[in-house]
Amino acid sequence: MRALISKSDIQGTVKAPSSKSYTLRGLICAALAEGTSEITSPLPADDTEAAREVLGKIGVRIKNGKDAWLISGGHFKRPDSDLYCHDSAGTLRFMTAVCSLVPGTCRLTAGPSLAKRPVGPLIEALKQVGVNCGAEGGLAPVMVEGGLKGGLAVLPGDISSQFVSALLFIAPLAPQEMAVKLSSPLESTPYVMMTLDCMKDFGVKIRPGAGLRSFKVARQRYSPARYMVEGDWSSASYPLALGAAAGEAQVNNLNIQSRQADRAMVDLLKRMGADIHTGHDSVTVKKSALKPLKANLSNCIDLLPTIAALCAAAPGVSELSGIERAHIKESDRVAAVKEGLERMGVSVSEGRYSLFIMGGRLKGASIDSKGDHRIAMAFSILGILAGDTIIEGAECVSKTYPEFWDVLKSMGGEVTLDGK
Repeated sequence: MRALISKSDIQGTVKAPSSKSYTLRGLICAALAEGTSEITSPLPADDTEAAREVLGKIGVRIKNGKDAWLISGGHFKRPDSDLYCHDSAGTLRFMTAVCSLVPGTCRLTAGPSLAKRPVGPLIEALKQVGVNCGAEGGLAPVMVEGGLKGGLAVLPGDISSQFVSALLFIAPLAPQEMAVKLSSPLESTPYVMMTLDCMKDFGVKIRPGAGLRSFKVARQRYSPARYMVEGDWSSASYPLALGAAAGEAQVNNLNIQSRQADRAMVDLLKRMGADIHTGHDSVTVKKSALKPLKANLSNCIDLLPTIAALCAAAPGVSELSGIERAHIKESDRVAAVKEGLERMGVSVSEGRYSLFIMGGRLKGASIDSKGDHRIAMAFSILGILAGDTIIEGAECVSKTYPEFWDVLKSMGGEVTLDGK
């Protein structure tokens, strides 16, 4: 599907969808708790549906309620078929660890994009704590035959925080006390803190060591809980950016004190000179004369496409660093951002760890989303500014924000969806 975008003025109030990251974490914790938990305001999207599907195959019962899911967990069974994780990296990585608690053999498979993303460091760490598992070339499919014992798992902290979270999820249930030690500094720290917060809501407490380089985990049990999912700052970044660049936008359903890494969007907008105001649970941004930005995005790497789009609209040279891990997301986001910006007439150069963007001049273009939801949504911002823009593969937004194109239209965006 293609999205055909014309130059538009933006004006509107929208509700941020629920957090994908917290929904996934809530599902995992509820599955590990013996009894029935309720997740309220969950996010229904491709990634969370992938997790529900996989959990159902290992015996977790999930029922839909009114704006809630009821999860009966604590008892796993051997799956009778492969656990297909679609293109949800969180599902694959978290469930690789969870499958160490499942009787029998589990085979986790992945969609074409996820099959290119690494899982090897997690596999090696799981082997250290007694799990019989493997993944040829460090990529899916993954085989897990259980055997979790405990002890010390050592792994790098600068490849994916999801590896660390995956180990922390199962650590309280290991027969022997378990510890996780990082051989390199932790990047995307907020995501690990989100994991610890979610586990605490389900009765499990972990006290990290100095500098978040180690975690000692006592044996504990997860308790069923009523867990409410807050709004998603990653998804909110797109209407907020639209407000700053093309009109005015108010985004509700946001926790201003959230642990989510992409809450950094507020600070980044302020640094670019945006007219931005925060309320109790909302953020309002008005069109502003944007300034170039120099920022390290290592802790909020999912904001790279959004911030790069804003930098393209800001006259002058911006430098975005800390972007190494963006090469191994749903697409090579560094390459996808560079390609798309250059198609729109923006000069971009890539350093070893940085992108340099010469903003200020834009033209419409045809953008290949690479099947990456964040590329599609970020370049819609520039499409609204420049007009005459086509986003190819526009349906990929269903991964985290299925209603995105309707939301954009509701804000005044002139968008036509073409099924070709």
